[in-house]
Amino acid sequence: MNDCLFFGSNQYPKLIKNKLQKITKPTQFKFENENENENEKQIKQISTGNFSIIFLFKNGKAIEYLKYSNQNPEKIQIEENIQKVTAGSYNEAILTIEGNVFAKGENINPEKANKFINISSLIEDKKDRIIEDIISGYSSIYLLTSNQNAYGIGSNQYGQLGFDSETLKRKEKPILMMKNVSKIFSGISSNHVFLLNSNQELFVCGYNEYGQLGLGESRKEETKIKKLTKIQNIPKGKIIDIQCGYLHSIMLIENEDGKRKLYSCGYYSFNGLGKNRDEHTYGFTEIKSSLFENNDNILEFSCGNSHTLILTSNAKLIGFGSNYYGQLGTGNTEDQSIPIQIELPKLRFNENISNYHISCGLNKSFFYYSSPSFSNLEEDLIKLFRRKEFCDISFKTKNGEIIEAHKLILKYRLNQNQNEIEKLQEIISKKSIKESNQIFEMIYSNNSKINPKLYSEIKEIINLNEKIEETIKRIYLNKNENEKDFIIERKEKQYKFPKLILIMRSELYRGMFLSVINDKSNKVTDYSELSNKSFQIFEYWIYSNQIKDEIQITQEIIDEIQIGIDYFQLNQTNPNLFDLLINKFNNQNYKKKEEKKEEKKEKCLIF
Repeated sequence: MNDCLFFGSNQYPKLIKNKLQKITKPTQFKFENENENENEKQIKQISTGNFSIIFLFKNGKAIEYLKYSNQNPEKIQIEENIQKVTAGSYNEAILTIEGNVFAKGENINPEKANKFINISSLIEDKKDRIIEDIISGYSSIYLLTSNQNAYGIGSNQYGQLGFDSETLKRKEKPILMMKNVSKIFSGISSNHVFLLNSNQELFVCGYNEYGQLGLGESRKEETKIKKLTKIQNIPKGKIIDIQCGYLHSIMLIENEDGKRKLYSCGYYSFNGLGKNRDEHTYGFTEIKSSLFENNDNILEFSCGNSHTLILTSNAKLIGFGSNYYGQLGTGNTEDQSIPIQIELPKLRFNENISNYHISCGLNKSFFYYSSPSFSNLEEDLIKLFRRKEFCDISFKTKNGEIIEAHKLILKYRLNQNQNEIEKLQEIISKKSIKESNQIFEMIYSNNSKINPKLYSEIKEIINLNEKIEETIKRIYLNKNENEKDFIIERKEKQYKFPKLILIMRSELYRGMFLSVINDKSNKVTDYSELSNKSFQIFEYWIYSNQIKDEIQITQEIIDEIQIGIDYFQLNQTNPNLFDLLINKFNNQNYKKKEEKKEEKKEKCLIF
């Protein structure tokens, strides 16, 4: 069972067994009927909406609590494994590992507001039906597709779908808002949304009566921004996150030196801006506090309707804003205009503080432990298949539809020295587009569970017993330079990689290669801070998820690799690179100590 603390409005009869309506101090949360298998699973995520709370477990299942309901929490009945959940004011949505989104709500399916429907299947462009991320607004849901396109569905009363709200008040099918999007930001009480593209340009639309869009003084008279509008004056640095309250927004920016700062804009109501001033802030201005020390950094933050919680690297939980229901966890119900530290009970898990997370809802908060999740190479390969920018081989289905794949991956996933491509084409020509997609996902991941019946038809042409790591390692060992279409140049040496592998393993290059569609240029980068030895470790790990046996690890190398992990934004697998380095370093030191002991023994024997 996880560490999980709850504080705030206790209007969920089956949530906290406590007669108090206001829980003002962090209180240990426990599920009812903990002996049930479902409740023994570890928490992966909590999403706290206005009228519901969704718990997602590590096993891909979820349950929801409903406000004012005396019923026990209900399991969400979706056959596919769930990877993310999001709850707004009048909607809920879940994203499955397969890339489907199921949602419910008054503005999603008015006739059956309590029934989950597959909204991703309603996207008109079939190539955009694989979803990578979701987020809820007050009465809208936003989807980010595998092709980096942003869609919105639900209420458009304030123009929060990016169109004229007078002519389009609601959309019951996802509507394309913007292309080339890297992140979407909104909030459970928010009637506005931010879209960030791959060039760190920020666009916004929706409700702006109190300056919550951060557009500045010149736009303060416009209460509704009905079309996506670029924000010109963004604080300098990399945008890490933006969270939206009802009438305000808060942005987390990382500077070049790695220091993170918070900025807010909008209405001072309930002091939700984190500043001791009673006025609107029309542009993003910094939230300053002595609690953010020089050696302390912000890990994450969460916004409710009008309160905010912040977690720092020194294990401090900080909050400000409305506290009428005790949602700041300070032990009282006094609002806090500026950041204040919250006293936490002793946590049972002596783990890295970055494994703890925050979820703020309407007048309530959760602070919980979730063990770290590492990238799964099988899932990475499937995601790679869904991205079509670098596809270079086509197959025709029985209905004449074209499905594309990556020749490089197929070359290594199919049996060698046989004409397997033609055999695969023959199989695909007899299948529907849905079956064809499943076939390719099984080839990429070697996962027969996707469709055992179809797997039996293709098992003769694929490497049945080969692990995904072995496939990628074979690409590395193959000396064919034509397969390596990107050069990382550093100091006096060049390193060649297939772009496809870098997309899988590094968020830095994923953003670089996929930001411009059909960009197949052989770009050259320069990163000279790593030594040749450290870069060789990095190169080998990218392909094999291993460290070469003959490599000698030093503290200097460990320090360099840690810098490289952050720079390249590596998608870590389990075990991760840093853990492998530490283990190898400790083993080598132990071996050296043992060798010295043997030498001393030999010298003693001689004398």
